[in-house]
Amino acid sequence: MDQTLSLLTVEEAARRLQIGRTVCYRLIRSGELESITVGHLRRVPADAVPEFVSRRRHTRTAA
Repeated sequence: MDQTLSLLTVEEAARRLQIGRTVCYRLIRSGELESITVGHLRRVPADAVPEFVSRRRHTRTAA
């Protein structure tokens, strides 16, 4: 896994989150996981993955 990548494919982001590709696309569609389009390709900024985890941890501890 290349830690220097600034953009990840959806599959790479899903692997980092240890979730399936379909779940990752669902998180993107809901706006929970940030993504951008590059041409016709969907990419997840590498820093969006730890931000997502941090938000989920914060939300879970606040509940």
